[in-house]
Amino acid sequence: MISSWMNWRTLMVFIAVLIVSGTIVYSQYLAGKIATEERKNVAAWVEAQRTILFSSDTVSINLASKIITENDQIPIIETNENDQITGNYLNLDTNQVKSDPNYLAQKLKQFKSFNRTPIISILSEKPFAANKYYYGESKLLKETKLYPIIQLLVVALFILVAIAMLQINYKSGQNQLWASLAKETAHQLGTPVSSLEGWLEILKSNEGNEKIVPEIAKDVKRLQLITDRFGKIGSQPKLENANIADQIQHILNYMKKRAGGSVNFECDTNELENIQVMISTPLFDWVMENLIRNAMDAIDGKGLISIHAQMANREIFIDVTDSGKGIAPAHVKKVFRPGFTTKKRGWGLGLSLSKRIVEQYHKGKLFVRWSEIGKGTSFRIILPLSANSEIA
Repeated sequence: MISSWMNWRTLMVFIAVLIVSGTIVYSQYLAGKIATEERKNVAAWVEAQRTILFSSDTVSINLASKIITENDQIPIIETNENDQITGNYLNLDTNQVKSDPNYLAQKLKQFKSFNRTPIISILSEKPFAANKYYYGESKLLKETKLYPIIQLLVVALFILVAIAMLQINYKSGQNQLWASLAKETAHQLGTPVSSLEGWLEILKSNEGNEKIVPEIAKDVKRLQLITDRFGKIGSQPKLENANIADQIQHILNYMKKRAGGSVNFECDTNELENIQVMISTPLFDWVMENLIRNAMDAIDGKGLISIHAQMANREIFIDVTDSGKGIAPAHVKKVFRPGFTTKKRGWGLGLSLSKRIVEQYHKGKLFVRWSEIGKGTSFRIILPLSANSEIA
């Protein structure tokens, strides 16, 4: 699927380059033709001016007047033989000319920058006198030159929209794949979990198992909860009010019994003691369990794991910090990508799913707060207090 997406993207870029290149070439060709025609029109206009000044033929004068009147697009500035502005101009802003004494000079400088030879009108040979006529670009010529830029923007927008749609389709397909895989996993787990429940009942009936049965029951219940979580992936979870401090302490107590004796835990949730937050408790527990398990892996069974929770500006901040080996800077931005893992076992889905649970379902944030090689890592969860959240 990735290869197909890349091929489509390459093809679209290639087609876009061809379209834009062809448009630019053709637009330049049209612009050249229009510029040639406009120079002819300016020359005809200048000649019409001379005709009116020096001709006595009524028909010629009428024709010249028509030519002069019809030029209402091309801006023209007249100078004398010394290249000084005479004050005669055409198709320029009259109000600007009157209000700004430098307006004509600025326009003349702009017209000269086009590097066109001015049209010269000989007034008399003795003494020599001639007027020069500099001209600018008509509205049509400007639009022709601007057209390829506009088309380039349109094509770029088209490519961006197409790529965005492909990415959405790709992510949608990936989400459906993971959801299907999760549901199948839940289905496969169902049978052995049911079997374990049966064996647990047998253990209960035998004497001498009073201490181990409750702990096994907790693990079986945990397996049932995991099965239920995987079965509900892809569906919208139900959020309900829960005491956030109690939820953190509950999952921490469970994980402590599964950690080695060399793992030390610290937990500070005093600031959230009476805070009720809208969460999906099974999913929130899974996120906390995943972060704590990753911390246990990072310290290799020996070190400190601390959980600190506080509230500020109607947001809950939960930091899970370990004293482990840390994450390499090059990997920090990759840890939430599906499939990325530095462990020898695992699919690299834990942090990716955790981030999705926090950010998509709970409208919060999950990110690496800090990490340093040899000193440890700290993950931060931010949960917003919704209108339904309660502060006792």
